[in-house]
Amino acid sequence: MSTHGRELLQALRSFEKGKIVTAREAVQLVQDGDTLATGGFVGIGFAENIAVALEQRFLESAEQDPDGVGRPEGLTLIYAAGQGDGKERGLNHFGHEGLVKRVIGGHWGLVPKLQSLAVANRIEAYNLPQGVITHLFRDTAAHKPGHLTKIGLGTFVDPRSIDGQLSGGKINACTTEDLVSLMMLDGEEYLFYKSFHIDVGIVRGTTADIDGNITMEKEALTLEALAIAMAARNSGGIVIVQVERIAERGSLNPRQVKIPGVLVDCVVVAEKPEYHMQTFVEPYSPAFAGEIRVPATMIQAMPMSERKIIARRAALELRANSVVNLGIGMPEGVASVAAEERVIDLLTLTAEPGVIGGIPASGLNFGAAVNTQAIIDQPYQFDFYDGGGLDLAFLGLAQADREGNLNVSKFGPRLAGAGGFINISQSAKRVVFVGTFTAGGLQVDVVDGRLVIRNDTGPKKFIPQVEHRTFSGSYAVKRGQPALYVTERCVFQLTADGLELIEVAPGVDIERDILARMDFAPVIRGTPKTMDAAIFDDGPMDLRARMLEVPLADRLSYDDQQNILFINFERLAIRSTAHVAAVKAEVDARLAQIGKKVWAIVNYDHFELAPEVEDEYAAMVAGLVERYYFGVSRYTTSGFLRAKLGRALKRRGVAPHIYESPHAALEHVRDT
Repeated sequence: MSTHGRELLQALRSFEKGKIVTAREAVQLVQDGDTLATGGFVGIGFAENIAVALEQRFLESAEQDPDGVGRPEGLTLIYAAGQGDGKERGLNHFGHEGLVKRVIGGHWGLVPKLQSLAVANRIEAYNLPQGVITHLFRDTAAHKPGHLTKIGLGTFVDPRSIDGQLSGGKINACTTEDLVSLMMLDGEEYLFYKSFHIDVGIVRGTTADIDGNITMEKEALTLEALAIAMAARNSGGIVIVQVERIAERGSLNPRQVKIPGVLVDCVVVAEKPEYHMQTFVEPYSPAFAGEIRVPATMIQAMPMSERKIIARRAALELRANSVVNLGIGMPEGVASVAAEERVIDLLTLTAEPGVIGGIPASGLNFGAAVNTQAIIDQPYQFDFYDGGGLDLAFLGLAQADREGNLNVSKFGPRLAGAGGFINISQSAKRVVFVGTFTAGGLQVDVVDGRLVIRNDTGPKKFIPQVEHRTFSGSYAVKRGQPALYVTERCVFQLTADGLELIEVAPGVDIERDILARMDFAPVIRGTPKTMDAAIFDDGPMDLRARMLEVPLADRLSYDDQQNILFINFERLAIRSTAHVAAVKAEVDARLAQIGKKVWAIVNYDHFELAPEVEDEYAAMVAGLVERYYFGVSRYTTSGFLRAKLGRALKRRGVAPHIYESPHAALEHVRDT
């Protein structure tokens, strides 16, 4: 920060008002050529009042200047997630030629005014992965030279040219400086993203005291506000925070303070309610703030359409106890189907800005969620994602090619940006891309369980080569990452040979409705399966039962090093003689393969045993113990089941002790 800026900051302060200033006063601190970092996700956490004031200062000074030059000019803007409404609000206030000279953004689709400057080659422009930018804020705060990661390899962010496309995250011809470089470490490829100096950090909270301590009790998300504040402070810059209200000095609960006052230079109280909405749709929702929980029945079921067909087929990939990410747009339908099918409690849905659990919101509320388990800062969410914490991700399908590459970031003159897509798609254990088969103009009906395509005149999505590579099929194949591409009429899977057609909707003709509407021939091995009939029925798909029904063969695993057979009976229901016989047959078959006695550990969490087959089940267990096991330890967190099952086993002469945890059960086997 310049000496002039420091002097101005001191002049604004007094002991009585502390760090509280007006928006107009705060933006006077922004100098020509400064680098600004802004926090926000769509409209959540965005300091709209400060953005408006900065825009007004620029436009008013341009009117007064003989040459029409506005102040401040030549700013560099850095932001992670999309911050705008696709029209006027958010970072669209910065979309004036001269105000910014360089923009480094994670998502561009919601900021058309900045987007138009970038496409017209009027500003330098970069699109880097959203998660990488959030991490760079922390790296900048720690004075690290940059961020080392595999995120971005094989995509348009990779500095190596791909199919003649711009690389290194550059968006246009006037953008020449390399911010991304390729590095080798222990024989493996990594990308190194340079950190940056930040002169001004602009973030938002709910309450401030006059010393600048900030809480966020009414915000839907906490985002990267703390990381930006630290980065600006340790760069020698200033931190401006917009809040809704002011509290007395020393009155804030220190455990609720998200940004300590030592990092904050200016506090701006929002001048109008519309400048401090919780999202760009909701003035304030107590459910988004975690103040209340709402009934899941309040979420409306989707009407039957191509969107619901796609969401239903995608939802069949859900597995119990999975941690799942849902992208914006078409993937949002998966949450609606999961709520309708009553399986939300079997999953942990997440969203990249820091949502853990609950039900993510959609549209301009995207990023918020109701009934969450936790809200964490966005950089930490991407730590979790990048490290492989996601079991499954559902992401949009905008354009695909024969190698399984995807483009969701740039289409001719339209710059959408990657957002968190690259982080999520490269890091999830499995990924499902969802979207209509063609772009625009699609009209379908479901008649007697068959898909009828009424109109299909839109542009083709499946083309020989995507124009911008946001997801690399070959890189996914190399890492052994499973990927599905789900549309309303068919499903493809990623293979080493490219996209393979594996499922076709009932009523769809492969030649007429699929191959003729693609610009390349997919791999076809034999006759593709027919998509599940339940998808095209207005009634429930019984998804809950499907998710809880784990094949018996998948419930048994053998560790030959320890000679332990692990038996997972979690959520298994034994209600009949046939069920008992099926369990016995499966264990008999597996132990016959092993050919010797073993130790066994059985997981009985959420296990159901009907009273009428208790003795029969216990007798079956007694026989297995005598024939196959050196010893058995069992565990369940349910005290009721421990007592019930223990009594049944005792009547059959089997050791009735059942442990409360898997660790205790394993320790018992080892001690024995």
